[in-house]
Amino acid sequence: MTLPASRAPVEKTWLDQLGELFRELPIGVQIGLNLGLVLLLLSLVVYGWFRLPARWRKTVRAFLTVGSGVAAVWLGIVALGLPEGRSVRFSVTHQLIRAGATLSATVFTILLLSAAVPLILSVLERGSFRSFVAARHLRAKKSGFLTVISGLSILGVGLSSFKLCAVISVMGGFGADLKEKILNNDAHVRIESTQSGGIEDYRAMLDRVREVPGVRGAMPVITGEVMASSSTSTAGMLVRGIDPTVVSSVVDIPKKVEVGDFKYLEDPYALRDLPPGTPIGVSKGGEVYYQGPRDNDSGSSFARADQEAYPGVILGSELAENLHAFVGDVLTLISPMGDLGPMGIMPKTRRFRVAGIFHSGLYEYDVAHAYMTLEAAADLLDMGFKVSSIDVRVEDLGKVDAVGPRIKRALADLPGASEATLVRDWREMNKNLFTALELEKLASFVVLSIAIAVASFCIICTLLLMVTEKSKEIAILKAMGSSDGTVLRLFLTEGVLIGSVGTVIGVAAGYVAMKGLAVFGVWLDPEVYYVERLPVNVETVDYLIIGASALFITTLATLYPALAASRLLPVEGIRHE
Repeated sequence: MTLPASRAPVEKTWLDQLGELFRELPIGVQIGLNLGLVLLLLSLVVYGWFRLPARWRKTVRAFLTVGSGVAAVWLGIVALGLPEGRSVRFSVTHQLIRAGATLSATVFTILLLSAAVPLILSVLERGSFRSFVAARHLRAKKSGFLTVISGLSILGVGLSSFKLCAVISVMGGFGADLKEKILNNDAHVRIESTQSGGIEDYRAMLDRVREVPGVRGAMPVITGEVMASSSTSTAGMLVRGIDPTVVSSVVDIPKKVEVGDFKYLEDPYALRDLPPGTPIGVSKGGEVYYQGPRDNDSGSSFARADQEAYPGVILGSELAENLHAFVGDVLTLISPMGDLGPMGIMPKTRRFRVAGIFHSGLYEYDVAHAYMTLEAAADLLDMGFKVSSIDVRVEDLGKVDAVGPRIKRALADLPGASEATLVRDWREMNKNLFTALELEKLASFVVLSIAIAVASFCIICTLLLMVTEKSKEIAILKAMGSSDGTVLRLFLTEGVLIGSVGTVIGVAAGYVAMKGLAVFGVWLDPEVYYVERLPVNVETVDYLIIGASALFITTLATLYPALAASRLLPVEGIRHE
């Protein structure tokens, strides 16, 4: 009997209730509502800004800058103190606090950099003739339209750079998260036999491998596929027979056990009669289930289940969910390796008792993997005194390239080991997966770089309009002796300045926003999404590449209008004056 009593009941706020209703909507509707809300807020901000009298705008900008900075610090401190993990109930209020901290920091960065633009232009005006004219053109007071279109050009480049930073960081985060989970839950180096049947003299190989420099731990593993049957359901599983005494030196699965314990694998007698209140299961939302009482309300005892001391097995959380199995329950495992019975060869069946449930964070592991002792796996899979592989963990992942050849050399003089063993590291075992992730990241970078190219058309339009409006000034400059090259460099400077400001603001805002998401987190409802937190990986090199790419694209966009300005004839510019 089980009791679902993991946490004290938490009264849901109206925000939590609204969040539950929102999550029940189709994903398309959710995206549409989010985009609509963002556009509405942006429209209100832009409308309110342009409705303000000019004399108030500096005051409002200063107030927003200081206010967003204070809000970022305050909400950041609160967000860092919020509870995390699968056992914490998903709360919309907590998510709003985390999002508010990240949004406030991003807004503060944008406002601070925007306030620095006029100062930069003032510095440029005190520089060379080319920088003086370029700066004056960009913030000329004569034509408000040109000022607006220049700002829109900067906004377009900034938004495109920001989107590229966000996508690259999130995709990099998923890749880094997947890599970390694979390395924590699987071997860094695996030694397998090239012949069918497995590795025979594995003990001598283990002794050699453990002495190799750079090896942190090694263990024998027996692997095989079986069918599991509980009292209510059946499911396929991948059995991994391990040595419980050394498993923690190779993989982190013992740390991932949420209920039960690896010690039950060596002491199955302790599983026969678990005391009331013992944790025996975990729901998808992190809710823990406990062993119920032995007696009913009238004082009589419940009927006891099978009390045989069967070998223990540790199940993945999704596998346990599919089998409706809890710690202490009995499972029947069916192996394709048959036993000889009165009717001929029959599938081998063995009974096991659930010793624990682990949650690795990788669905492929949690839905299929199960751990038992080496002896139990050998009996179930008819392996005798052989093992399927030897799993190795290295001390430094950066030197895994060197550890593999060392292992091969250490096994070279063992009889038959050199020709009959295959040594592979984690990159070779997961080559297709990580290659696909890298290609997807590269494709996203190329596609979103096109967005920067599209935004660069705003720069082309801005400079062409500027050439048209400033044709008289250009003609006068040429009449006074300025060469075509001088005019070309003048408009190139203006275009590069627009692209540089947009790129710096977009990349800086993207860096702050993604860093905020990485620190404060975007926690996802574990009952809806398998990942608990949106993974974000901020690599400075990626941001430098994005900034350089954006500057290169925007610089190319300035060439045509700059050439058009340099080819303008003086007589054309002053003909109608």
